[in-house]
Amino acid sequence: MSLHIFGQKRVLSFNYTLKDVNGLTLDASSEGPLAFLEGTGQIIPALEAQIKDMSAGEKKNVKLKAVDAYGLVDEKMTMKVPKNELAHLKIEVGGFLQLNLGEQMKVVRVAEIAETEVTLDGNHPLAGMDLEFDIEMVESRSATEEEVTHGHAHGPHGHHH
Repeated sequence: MSLHIFGQKRVLSFNYTLKDVNGLTLDASSEGPLAFLEGTGQIIPALEAQIKDMSAGEKKNVKLKAVDAYGLVDEKMTMKVPKNELAHLKIEVGGFLQLNLGEQMKVVRVAEIAETEVTLDGNHPLAGMDLEFDIEMVESRSATEEEVTHGHAHGPHGHHH
C-alpha cells in the first residue's frame, strides 16, 4: 500500500459535553479528549459529519435528532422473560445484563421488574433522545499506517496496545 492511501485518513481528537434537550449533562470527556480514526464508525456518523472539518481549537455546538443519533426506540428490541429464569442473577431496574444468544452476545437493560416477569430492553440507552454536543477540537492529524491497518487511533487518547 502506498503512503498516499494512509495519508487520506485522519485521527481527530476532541473534548465534548453531551446534553439532552433540557440541558442535562449525560456524558463528557473527563478523561481527556476522545480520539477516533475517521470513517470507521467509531462515533455517531452524523456527529462525525458535523465535526470532520473542524480545526484544532475550534468549538462547535452540534444538535442531533434521535434518528440521527442512537436511533428511535424499537419496541421489537424489548422482551419479557419469566422472573424465575433470572433468579440466579442480581438484577435491578436500570442495570445491564449480557445475554449469550448463540453466535452473538447482546447487552440489554433491565427496564422493569414485575411480580412474575422482567422486561429487558436491547435499545441503546440514548435511543429516542435528541442530543446536543458541545465540541472542542483538540487535534486533527494524518493517521499513521499502523492506525489505518489496526482500524483505530493510537496514542495518548486513542487505543493503547
